[in-house]
Amino acid sequence: MANTEDFFESTTPRHAWVMVFVVFILSGLAFGSLASISVFLKPISSDFGWSRGETSLAYTVASFSSALFGVFWGYLADKHGTRWFGLVGAFAMSLCLYFLSIQTSILQFYFLYFLFGAFGCALLFSPLYANVGFWFRQNPGLALGIAASGGAIGQAFIPHLSGYLIEAAGWKSAYLNLAVIYIVIALPISLLIKESPWRESARTEEDPEVRDFPISEKEVVAWISLAVIFCCICMSVPIVHLVPLLTDANFSLEFATSVLMVLMFCGAFGRILGGMLGDVIGALPAYILMSLGQTISVIWFPNVSTPIGIYLLAAFFGFTYSGVMSSILVCTRVMVSAKFAARAMSLTSFFGWTGMGLGGFFGGYFFDLQGNYVWSFAFAGIMGFINVLILIQFWFRTRNKKKKSEPSFS
Repeated sequence: MANTEDFFESTTPRHAWVMVFVVFILSGLAFGSLASISVFLKPISSDFGWSRGETSLAYTVASFSSALFGVFWGYLADKHGTRWFGLVGAFAMSLCLYFLSIQTSILQFYFLYFLFGAFGCALLFSPLYANVGFWFRQNPGLALGIAASGGAIGQAFIPHLSGYLIEAAGWKSAYLNLAVIYIVIALPISLLIKESPWRESARTEEDPEVRDFPISEKEVVAWISLAVIFCCICMSVPIVHLVPLLTDANFSLEFATSVLMVLMFCGAFGRILGGMLGDVIGALPAYILMSLGQTISVIWFPNVSTPIGIYLLAAFFGFTYSGVMSSILVCTRVMVSAKFAARAMSLTSFFGWTGMGLGGFFGGYFFDLQGNYVWSFAFAGIMGFINVLILIQFWFRTRNKKKKSEPSFS
Protein backbone atom coordinates (compact mmCIF):
# COMPACT_ATOMS: atom_id res chain seq x y z
CA MET A 1 0.00 0.00 0.00
CA ALA A 2 1.42 3.36 -1.09
CA ASN A 3 1.93 5.88 1.64
CA THR A 4 0.08 9.21 1.73
CA GLU A 5 3.05 11.24 0.50
CA ASP A 6 3.47 9.02 -2.57
CA PHE A 7 -0.24 9.35 -3.30
CA PHE A 8 -0.19 13.15 -3.34
CA GLU A 9 3.12 13.30 -5.20
CA SER A 10 1.75 11.05 -7.95
CA THR A 11 -1.49 12.96 -8.48
CA THR A 12 -0.90 16.57 -7.40
CA PRO A 13 1.86 19.10 -8.22
CA ARG A 14 3.80 20.31 -5.18
CA HIS A 15 2.64 23.91 -5.60
CA ALA A 16 -1.01 22.84 -5.29
CA TRP A 17 -0.78 22.76 -1.49
CA VAL A 18 1.05 26.11 -1.50
CA MET A 19 -1.95 27.53 -3.34
CA VAL A 20 -4.30 26.05 -0.74
CA PHE A 21 -2.27 27.85 1.96
CA VAL A 22 -2.26 31.16 0.01
CA VAL A 23 -6.02 31.14 -0.55
CA PHE A 24 -6.58 30.03 3.06
CA ILE A 25 -4.80 33.19 4.30
CA LEU A 26 -6.20 35.66 1.77
CA SER A 27 -9.80 34.49 2.11
CA GLY A 28 -9.40 34.64 5.90
CA LEU A 29 -8.40 38.29 5.71
CA ALA A 30 -11.18 39.22 3.27
CA PHE A 31 -14.01 37.38 5.04
CA GLY A 32 -12.70 38.39 8.45
CA SER A 33 -13.05 42.08 7.67
CA LEU A 34 -16.60 41.67 6.42
CA ALA A 35 -17.57 39.72 9.53
CA SER A 36 -16.02 42.48 11.66
CA ILE A 37 -18.73 44.89 10.54
CA SER A 38 -20.88 43.31 13.24
CA VAL A 39 -18.32 44.41 15.86
CA PHE A 40 -17.97 47.95 14.48
CA LEU A 41 -21.76 48.30 14.11
CA LYS A 42 -22.69 49.66 17.54
CA PRO A 43 -19.72 52.00 18.23
CA ILE A 44 -19.90 53.61 14.77
CA SER A 45 -23.70 53.92 14.96
CA SER A 46 -23.36 55.52 18.38
CA ASP A 47 -20.66 58.01 17.34
CA PHE A 48 -22.42 59.22 14.19
CA GLY A 49 -26.06 58.74 15.23
CA TRP A 50 -26.77 56.29 12.40
CA SER A 51 -29.42 53.58 12.78
CA ARG A 52 -28.53 49.87 12.79
CA GLY A 53 -30.12 49.49 9.37
CA GLU A 54 -28.12 52.41 7.94
CA THR A 55 -24.82 51.16 9.35
CA SER A 56 -25.31 47.50 8.44
CA LEU A 57 -26.10 48.63 4.88
CA ALA A 58 -22.30 48.87 4.45
CA TYR A 59 -22.23 45.06 4.54
CA THR A 60 -24.88 45.06 1.81
CA VAL A 61 -22.86 47.54 -0.26
CA ALA A 62 -19.70 45.41 0.04
CA SER A 63 -21.65 42.29 -0.86
CA PHE A 64 -23.22 43.86 -3.95
CA SER A 65 -19.93 45.30 -5.19
CA SER A 66 -18.29 41.89 -4.67
CA ALA A 67 -21.12 40.35 -6.69
CA LEU A 68 -20.92 42.83 -9.56
CA PHE A 69 -17.15 42.98 -9.91
CA GLY A 70 -16.74 39.25 -9.23
CA VAL A 71 -18.33 38.41 -12.59
CA PHE A 72 -15.86 40.71 -14.36
CA TRP A 73 -12.85 39.32 -12.46
CA GLY A 74 -14.05 35.77 -13.18
CA TYR A 75 -14.08 36.50 -16.91
CA LEU A 76 -10.54 37.94 -16.74
CA ALA A 77 -9.35 34.98 -14.66
CA ASP A 78 -10.59 32.46 -17.26
CA LYS A 79 -8.97 34.45 -20.07
CA HIS A 80 -5.70 35.59 -18.48
CA GLY A 81 -5.18 33.79 -15.15
CA THR A 82 -5.08 34.99 -11.54
CA ARG A 83 -1.36 35.70 -10.98
CA TRP A 84 -1.82 39.38 -10.07
CA PHE A 85 -5.18 39.12 -8.31
CA GLY A 86 -3.69 38.70 -4.84
CA LEU A 87 -1.46 41.78 -5.08
CA VAL A 88 -4.30 44.07 -6.12
CA GLY A 89 -6.59 42.58 -3.48
CA ALA A 90 -3.99 43.02 -0.73
CA PHE A 91 -3.42 46.71 -1.54
CA ALA A 92 -7.15 47.36 -1.88
CA MET A 93 -8.06 45.85 1.48
CA SER A 94 -5.32 47.71 3.32
CA LEU A 95 -6.08 51.09 1.76
CA CYS A 96 -9.81 50.76 2.43
CA LEU A 97 -9.22 49.88 6.07
CA TYR A 98 -6.92 52.88 6.46
CA PHE A 99 -9.45 55.31 4.97
CA LEU A 100 -12.24 53.78 7.06
CA SER A 101 -10.28 54.97 10.09
CA ILE A 102 -10.60 58.60 8.95
CA GLN A 103 -14.00 58.66 7.19
CA THR A 104 -16.51 61.21 8.49
CA SER A 105 -19.79 60.55 6.66
CA ILE A 106 -22.06 57.65 5.84
CA LEU A 107 -21.49 58.12 2.10
CA GLN A 108 -17.73 57.77 2.62
CA PHE A 109 -18.41 54.71 4.79
CA TYR A 110 -20.49 53.08 2.05
CA PHE A 111 -18.02 54.01 -0.71
CA LEU A 112 -15.05 52.48 1.11
CA TYR A 113 -16.91 49.23 1.72
CA PHE A 114 -17.94 49.28 -1.95
CA LEU A 115 -14.25 49.43 -2.91
CA PHE A 116 -13.38 46.76 -0.33
CA GLY A 117 -15.89 44.40 -1.93
CA ALA A 118 -15.05 45.23 -5.55
CA PHE A 119 -11.25 45.14 -5.34
CA GLY A 120 -10.73 43.03 -2.21
CA CYS A 121 -13.28 40.27 -1.75
CA ALA A 122 -14.24 39.91 -5.41
CA LEU A 123 -10.61 39.38 -6.48
CA LEU A 124 -9.76 37.00 -3.65
CA PHE A 125 -12.85 34.78 -3.66
CA SER A 126 -14.18 32.97 -6.76
CA PRO A 127 -11.21 33.42 -9.14
CA LEU A 128 -8.72 32.03 -6.60
CA TYR A 129 -11.03 29.20 -5.48
CA ALA A 130 -11.45 28.19 -9.14
CA ASN A 131 -7.67 28.18 -9.49
CA VAL A 132 -7.20 26.02 -6.37
CA GLY A 133 -9.93 23.54 -7.33
CA PHE A 134 -8.26 22.70 -10.62
CA TRP A 135 -4.85 22.08 -9.09
CA PHE A 136 -6.40 18.81 -7.83
CA ARG A 137 -7.74 16.04 -10.06
CA GLN A 138 -8.50 13.82 -7.06
CA ASN A 139 -10.26 14.92 -3.86
CA PRO A 140 -10.89 18.53 -4.96
CA GLY A 141 -13.47 18.80 -2.19
CA LEU A 142 -10.83 18.30 0.50
CA ALA A 143 -8.56 20.94 -1.05
CA LEU A 144 -11.36 23.46 -1.49
CA GLY A 145 -12.64 22.74 2.01
CA ILE A 146 -9.24 23.46 3.55
CA ALA A 147 -8.80 26.63 1.47
CA ALA A 148 -12.32 27.82 2.32
CA SER A 149 -11.77 27.12 6.02
CA GLY A 150 -9.42 30.09 6.01
CA GLY A 151 -12.46 32.31 5.57
CA ALA A 152 -14.03 30.80 8.67
CA ILE A 153 -10.82 31.19 10.69
CA GLY A 154 -10.65 34.83 9.59
CA GLN A 155 -14.29 35.35 10.54
CA ALA A 156 -13.51 33.86 13.95
CA PHE A 157 -10.28 35.65 14.74
CA ILE A 158 -10.52 39.09 13.11
CA PRO A 159 -13.84 40.19 14.69
CA HIS A 160 -12.45 39.11 18.07
CA LEU A 161 -9.25 41.06 17.38
CA SER A 162 -11.34 44.02 16.21
CA GLY A 163 -13.39 43.93 19.41
CA TYR A 164 -10.19 43.96 21.48
CA LEU A 165 -8.77 46.88 19.47
CA ILE A 166 -12.04 48.83 19.75
CA GLU A 167 -12.21 48.42 23.52
CA ALA A 168 -8.52 49.31 23.85
CA ALA A 169 -8.40 52.46 21.70
CA GLY A 170 -11.67 52.99 19.80
CA TRP A 171 -12.96 52.00 16.38
CA LYS A 172 -10.77 54.45 14.42
CA SER A 173 -7.57 53.02 15.87
CA ALA A 174 -8.91 49.50 15.25
CA TYR A 175 -9.33 50.15 11.53
CA LEU A 176 -5.86 51.69 11.33
CA ASN A 177 -4.20 48.75 13.07
CA LEU A 178 -6.02 46.28 10.81
CA ALA A 179 -4.77 48.16 7.74
CA VAL A 180 -1.15 47.72 8.86
CA ILE A 181 -1.65 44.05 9.75
CA TYR A 182 -3.26 43.32 6.38
CA ILE A 183 -0.52 44.83 4.22
CA VAL A 184 2.20 43.07 6.20
CA ILE A 185 0.54 39.65 5.85
CA ALA A 186 -1.29 39.77 2.51
CA LEU A 187 1.33 41.34 0.26
CA PRO A 188 4.13 38.72 0.57
CA ILE A 189 1.61 35.85 0.55
CA SER A 190 0.19 37.12 -2.77
CA LEU A 191 3.54 36.70 -4.49
CA LEU A 192 3.14 32.91 -4.26
CA ILE A 193 0.09 32.75 -6.54
CA LYS A 194 0.49 30.60 -9.67
CA GLU A 195 -2.08 29.41 -12.19
CA SER A 196 -3.24 25.77 -12.25
CA PRO A 197 -1.53 23.82 -15.10
CA TRP A 198 -4.92 22.23 -15.83
CA ARG A 199 -6.55 25.64 -16.34
CA GLU A 200 -3.55 26.91 -18.30
CA SER A 201 -3.90 24.08 -20.79
CA ALA A 202 -7.72 24.45 -20.92
CA ARG A 203 -7.33 28.07 -22.05
CA THR A 204 -5.15 27.09 -25.01
CA GLU A 205 -7.02 23.97 -26.16
CA GLU A 206 -9.61 24.44 -28.91
CA ASP A 207 -11.51 21.20 -28.28
CA PRO A 208 -14.02 21.43 -25.40
CA GLU A 209 -13.25 19.44 -22.26
CA VAL A 210 -15.34 16.29 -21.77
CA ARG A 211 -17.66 16.68 -18.77
CA ASP A 212 -19.17 13.87 -16.72
CA PHE A 213 -22.40 15.60 -15.66
CA PRO A 214 -25.88 15.10 -17.15
CA ILE A 215 -27.00 18.74 -17.56
CA SER A 216 -25.40 21.72 -19.28
CA GLU A 217 -23.04 24.15 -17.58
CA LYS A 218 -25.54 27.00 -18.03
CA GLU A 219 -28.29 25.03 -16.33
CA VAL A 220 -25.94 24.07 -13.49
CA VAL A 221 -25.09 27.71 -12.88
CA ALA A 222 -28.78 28.69 -13.04
CA TRP A 223 -29.85 26.09 -10.43
CA ILE A 224 -26.97 26.82 -8.02
CA SER A 225 -27.41 30.58 -8.39
CA LEU A 226 -31.13 30.40 -7.62
CA ALA A 227 -30.55 28.33 -4.48
CA VAL A 228 -27.57 30.38 -3.33
CA ILE A 229 -29.55 33.63 -3.13
CA PHE A 230 -31.86 32.22 -0.45
CA CYS A 231 -29.07 30.22 1.19
CA CYS A 232 -26.90 33.30 1.70
CA ILE A 233 -29.76 35.48 2.93
CA CYS A 234 -30.23 32.84 5.62
CA MET A 235 -26.58 32.67 6.68
CA SER A 236 -25.80 36.39 6.60
CA VAL A 237 -28.33 37.43 9.26
CA PRO A 238 -26.38 35.77 12.14
CA ILE A 239 -23.02 36.75 10.67
CA VAL A 240 -23.92 40.46 10.65
CA HIS A 241 -26.32 40.69 13.60
CA LEU A 242 -25.29 38.05 16.15
CA VAL A 243 -22.97 40.37 18.10
CA PRO A 244 -25.57 43.17 18.41
CA LEU A 245 -28.25 40.58 19.28
CA LEU A 246 -26.16 39.39 22.23
CA THR A 247 -25.06 42.81 23.45
CA ASP A 248 -28.71 43.96 23.31
CA ALA A 249 -29.45 41.02 25.63
CA ASN A 250 -26.97 42.55 28.12
CA PHE A 251 -24.08 40.23 27.32
CA SER A 252 -20.67 41.92 27.14
CA LEU A 253 -18.97 42.71 23.83
CA GLU A 254 -16.18 40.33 24.85
CA PHE A 255 -18.69 37.48 25.32
CA ALA A 256 -20.48 38.32 22.06
CA THR A 257 -17.28 38.30 20.00
CA SER A 258 -16.18 35.07 21.70
CA VAL A 259 -19.47 33.46 20.57
CA LEU A 260 -18.79 34.66 17.03
CA MET A 261 -15.28 33.25 17.31
CA VAL A 262 -16.62 29.84 18.39
CA LEU A 263 -19.10 29.93 15.51
CA MET A 264 -16.36 30.62 12.99
CA PHE A 265 -13.81 28.18 14.42
CA CYS A 266 -16.41 25.43 14.20
CA GLY A 267 -17.04 26.74 10.72
CA ALA A 268 -13.45 25.99 9.78
CA PHE A 269 -14.04 22.32 10.53
CA GLY A 270 -17.40 22.52 8.76
CA ARG A 271 -15.77 23.76 5.57
CA ILE A 272 -13.17 20.99 5.58
CA LEU A 273 -15.67 18.25 6.38
CA GLY A 274 -18.22 19.74 3.98
CA GLY A 275 -15.66 19.50 1.19
CA MET A 276 -14.72 15.96 2.19
CA LEU A 277 -18.39 14.99 2.39
CA GLY A 278 -18.81 16.22 -1.17
CA ASP A 279 -16.00 13.88 -2.26
CA VAL A 280 -17.71 10.94 -0.51
CA ILE A 281 -21.49 11.27 -0.99
CA GLY A 282 -21.54 13.80 -3.82
CA ALA A 283 -21.40 17.58 -3.86
CA LEU A 284 -25.14 18.19 -4.19
CA PRO A 285 -26.27 15.81 -1.40
CA ALA A 286 -23.64 17.41 0.86
CA TYR A 287 -25.02 20.86 0.00
CA ILE A 288 -28.57 19.75 0.83
CA LEU A 289 -27.58 18.15 4.13
CA MET A 290 -25.58 21.16 5.34
CA SER A 291 -28.30 23.58 4.22
CA LEU A 292 -30.87 21.68 6.26
CA GLY A 293 -28.72 22.00 9.40
CA GLN A 294 -28.18 25.72 8.79
CA THR A 295 -31.91 26.34 8.36
CA ILE A 296 -32.94 24.45 11.48
CA SER A 297 -30.40 26.22 13.69
CA VAL A 298 -30.74 29.84 12.54
CA ILE A 299 -34.25 30.44 13.90
CA TRP A 300 -33.21 29.61 17.48
CA PHE A 301 -30.72 32.44 18.08
CA PRO A 302 -33.21 34.95 19.62
CA ASN A 303 -34.72 32.19 21.78
CA VAL A 304 -31.62 30.85 23.56
CA SER A 305 -30.58 32.82 26.64
CA THR A 306 -27.99 30.76 28.55
CA PRO A 307 -24.29 31.15 27.73
CA ILE A 308 -23.72 27.40 27.21
CA GLY A 309 -26.81 27.18 24.99
CA ILE A 310 -25.61 30.13 22.92
CA TYR A 311 -22.15 28.59 22.48
CA LEU A 312 -23.62 25.21 21.44
CA LEU A 313 -26.04 26.78 18.97
CA ALA A 314 -23.30 28.97 17.51
CA ALA A 315 -21.04 25.92 17.12
CA PHE A 316 -23.72 23.92 15.29
CA PHE A 317 -24.70 26.82 13.03
CA GLY A 318 -21.04 27.55 12.29
CA PHE A 319 -20.39 23.94 11.33
CA THR A 320 -23.40 23.67 9.01
CA TYR A 321 -23.29 27.13 7.40
CA SER A 322 -19.61 26.68 6.61
CA GLY A 323 -20.26 23.21 5.25
CA VAL A 324 -22.70 24.92 2.90
CA MET A 325 -19.96 27.31 1.74
CA SER A 326 -17.53 24.56 0.76
CA SER A 327 -20.32 22.43 -0.74
CA ILE A 328 -21.23 25.26 -3.11
CA LEU A 329 -17.62 25.48 -4.27
CA VAL A 330 -17.37 21.72 -4.75
CA CYS A 331 -20.66 21.63 -6.68
CA THR A 332 -19.33 24.18 -9.14
CA ARG A 333 -15.93 22.49 -9.37
CA VAL A 334 -17.29 19.02 -10.27
CA MET A 335 -20.17 20.20 -12.48
CA VAL A 336 -18.36 22.58 -14.88
CA SER A 337 -15.21 22.47 -17.00
CA ALA A 338 -11.83 23.99 -16.11
CA LYS A 339 -12.18 26.52 -18.92
CA PHE A 340 -15.43 27.91 -17.49
CA ALA A 341 -14.67 27.47 -13.78
CA ALA A 342 -13.87 31.03 -12.68
CA ARG A 343 -16.84 32.47 -14.56
CA ALA A 344 -19.15 29.79 -13.14
CA MET A 345 -17.95 30.39 -9.57
CA SER A 346 -18.16 34.16 -10.06
CA LEU A 347 -21.70 33.95 -11.44
CA THR A 348 -22.92 31.79 -8.57
CA SER A 349 -21.01 34.05 -6.18
CA PHE A 350 -22.78 37.05 -7.72
CA PHE A 351 -26.06 35.67 -6.44
CA GLY A 352 -24.42 34.55 -3.19
CA TRP A 353 -23.07 38.03 -2.45
CA THR A 354 -26.46 39.46 -3.43
CA GLY A 355 -28.09 37.17 -0.89
CA MET A 356 -25.51 38.07 1.75
CA GLY A 357 -26.18 41.75 1.18
CA LEU A 358 -29.95 41.34 1.32
CA GLY A 359 -29.73 39.27 4.50
CA GLY A 360 -27.50 41.79 6.23
CA PHE A 361 -29.82 44.64 5.25
CA PHE A 362 -33.13 42.95 6.10
CA GLY A 363 -31.74 41.77 9.43
CA GLY A 364 -31.21 45.44 10.36
CA TYR A 365 -34.47 46.53 8.69
CA PHE A 366 -36.63 44.13 10.71
CA PHE A 367 -34.79 45.19 13.87
CA ASP A 368 -35.57 48.84 13.15
CA LEU A 369 -39.24 47.92 12.62
CA GLN A 370 -39.70 45.70 15.68
CA GLY A 371 -37.00 46.86 18.08
CA ASN A 372 -35.70 43.27 18.40
CA TYR A 373 -34.26 40.51 16.23
CA VAL A 374 -37.07 37.91 16.40
CA TRP A 375 -38.43 38.63 12.93
CA SER A 376 -34.93 39.04 11.51
CA PHE A 377 -33.96 35.47 12.38
CA ALA A 378 -37.42 34.08 11.48
CA PHE A 379 -36.99 35.66 8.05
CA ALA A 380 -33.59 33.97 7.77
CA GLY A 381 -35.16 30.59 8.55
CA ILE A 382 -37.81 31.02 5.84
CA MET A 383 -35.14 31.87 3.28
CA GLY A 384 -33.14 28.79 4.29
CA PHE A 385 -36.19 26.57 3.83
CA ILE A 386 -36.72 27.88 0.29
CA ASN A 387 -33.05 27.12 -0.47
CA VAL A 388 -33.50 23.49 0.64
CA LEU A 389 -36.60 23.09 -1.54
CA ILE A 390 -34.75 24.40 -4.61
CA LEU A 391 -31.81 22.05 -4.00
CA ILE A 392 -34.08 19.01 -3.69
CA GLN A 393 -35.71 19.92 -7.01
CA PHE A 394 -32.23 20.30 -8.57
CA TRP A 395 -31.29 16.84 -7.27
CA PHE A 396 -34.41 15.30 -8.86
CA ARG A 397 -33.64 17.13 -12.12
CA THR A 398 -30.09 15.75 -12.33
CA ARG A 399 -31.19 12.24 -11.35
CA ASN A 400 -33.95 12.14 -13.97
CA LYS A 401 -31.68 13.57 -16.66
CA LYS A 402 -29.02 10.98 -15.86
CA LYS A 403 -31.56 8.15 -16.11
CA LYS A 404 -32.72 9.38 -19.52
CA SER A 405 -29.13 9.56 -20.80
CA GLU A 406 -28.30 5.99 -19.76
CA PRO A 407 -28.61 3.36 -22.54
CA SER A 408 -31.63 1.06 -22.38
CA PHE A 409 -31.10 -2.69 -22.83
CA SER A 410 -34.77 -3.71 -22.89
